Amino acid sequence: MNPFVFLAIAIVSEVCGSSLLKLSNGFKRLFPSLGVVAGLGSAFYFLSLALQSISLGTAYAIWSGVGTALTAMVGVFFYKERLNAKKILGLLLIIGGVITLKLATGGAH
Repeated sequence: MNPFVFLAIAIVSEVCGSSLLKLSNGFKRLFPSLGVVAGLGSAFYFLSLALQSISLGTAYAIWSGVGTALTAMVGVFFYKERLNAKKILGLLLIIGGVITLKLATGGAH
């Protein structure tokens, strides 16, 4: 399977797990807490599969950058967090950095 598919699954899993942290209420609520463990566990598993073919720096930059941007969007849409010009600029810089790194390295070993 394409390693970038594994990376995409890792990103979605990480976003789900991280987003459930808020609902877990400090790991006091069982089901959201189990979702955090499952989401982050599967994120690291699929990231490890992606790392078999994608360089560490590229994979981690994409995983963390896209994950950060998507998690911020979950905050806006599901938790009604405010989005302002500074946050938008920060997210655009993260995405720009990920794209630049991907273009600079080609993404593979």
